[in-house]
Amino acid sequence: MSTMTNSRKYPIGIQTFSEIIRNGYVYVDKTDLVYHLVNYAKYIFLSRPRRFGKSLLTTTLASYFQGERDLFEGLKIMNLEQQWNQYPVIRLDLSTAKGQESAAALRDKLQLLLRPFKEEYGSDPDEKTPGGALEGLIRRAYKKTGKQVAVLIDEYDAPLLEVLHQEEVLDAMRKVMQEFYQPLKASEEMIKFCFITGITKFSQLSIFSTINNLAKVSMLPQFSAICGITEQEVKTDFSNGIKNMAAKYGCTDEEMFLKIKERYDGYHFSEESEDIYNPYSLISAFNDNKLSNYWYDSGMPSFLVRQMQHFGTDVMSLDRMEVFASEFDQPTEAMQSALPLLYQSGYVTIKDYEPETETYTLSIPNREVRIGYTEGLLPIYTGLEAGRVKAGFAMKFWQALKRKDVEHAMFDLQAYMAGIPYVEGFKKKLKDVATAEGFYVYTLYLIFSTLNFYVRTQVKCAGGRVDMVVWMPDTVYVFEMKVNGTANEALRQIDSHDYALPYQVDGHKVVKVGVKFNAETRVPEEWIVA
Repeated sequence: MSTMTNSRKYPIGIQTFSEIIRNGYVYVDKTDLVYHLVNYAKYIFLSRPRRFGKSLLTTTLASYFQGERDLFEGLKIMNLEQQWNQYPVIRLDLSTAKGQESAAALRDKLQLLLRPFKEEYGSDPDEKTPGGALEGLIRRAYKKTGKQVAVLIDEYDAPLLEVLHQEEVLDAMRKVMQEFYQPLKASEEMIKFCFITGITKFSQLSIFSTINNLAKVSMLPQFSAICGITEQEVKTDFSNGIKNMAAKYGCTDEEMFLKIKERYDGYHFSEESEDIYNPYSLISAFNDNKLSNYWYDSGMPSFLVRQMQHFGTDVMSLDRMEVFASEFDQPTEAMQSALPLLYQSGYVTIKDYEPETETYTLSIPNREVRIGYTEGLLPIYTGLEAGRVKAGFAMKFWQALKRKDVEHAMFDLQAYMAGIPYVEGFKKKLKDVATAEGFYVYTLYLIFSTLNFYVRTQVKCAGGRVDMVVWMPDTVYVFEMKVNGTANEALRQIDSHDYALPYQVDGHKVVKVGVKFNAETRVPEEWIVA
């Protein structure tokens, strides 16, 4: 057994640049991109998923504008920056303002966030609103120091996300935020730099109504890697972590790297983006010396689940979508589907770009995301409890198919669905959903996705759509399911529509399975294998 231990300090739960540097934690050097960012535009907006390093970037900017040159010694920015001027900085973390239930509560919270700056630069009792207080602070900081002010706002959208589905409350809170951000444009001559970051993309009209020169850099190739960790950075900055983990898992460094890549890589934030790894999960894995699913330890965000339900999102479509940028890179309040939120929250990402048609291919980023989102959606879409599904059925079914024992696999499926552990509150829905073939397709898709098996549903082909295709190393299983029909009819449909044809050209054995489900018992009552 290996006795290797981590000799490096990983910044778990630490998002402050100065603390990371002063205490010798691992830091992936992004300071060259920080320099280019502050010289790109005066007002900048960046959207990135949660736990992707937005707060670390914001605190890095704070140290830069505060002129803390000593913190940047040995980093890339030292070859770029010559001035190192000091400016007053107003940095606000609005993640602490989430959960407010009314516009009045939000106003009070914003005033509370401004209190430390009032203590430093003074206050005026006539400044009754958060926006008035912010404008006064900028003016007094500018007057007191003789220098323009850097305004850095992290998680700007946090107060609004939980009320996306409550139109009246959302509208009232949005007006509070409009008033709060108004001084950022009105005080332009006193502002050196303004940086706003968050998950979602509310339109300039609804939130930043007066900031008509806000540069949106979220999808610019030169800033794709400003948050997150690139593949090259994984190999260089975390080579020791890879070695330690390889020793634990009994594999080579290269094999370990590929395991890490499968689980945490896969993000792209522009058509020319490098491969980006989730930084929170990657650092957590190296700190624990363990491959695990970290990003979803707090579950799916409730605001995203509500929007998926509101728009009736087909979760099976997330495996591959070919769309225009306007379909996913759009303001939150203009959404016609949950796709913009899914992209901005990191549940799907850019996988390919076709310049001739200007279309993007979006898909689930990696294994961690697939497992996390399907575990979160299982009880909502199928009424199943994810933990029991994984332990009680999915693995047995998969192993039977791997042995090419379809009969055993189907008996396992039959036994499981006969005593399925539906979550409380879902049983009332079963009478309606169990009559639709889509319910069974959804159920099997989500079950297998919790284990990251290569399963696709509603697969397009020349003859139509296949209900489910399961890939094994040397075998492909093509399933067609019927509720109002017979197993024989399902099998005939596979043949008549040539569903199996695309999989007969790459050396795999193709097995066709027609399944008949009973809408009353909700179990497969007959199947035919060919």
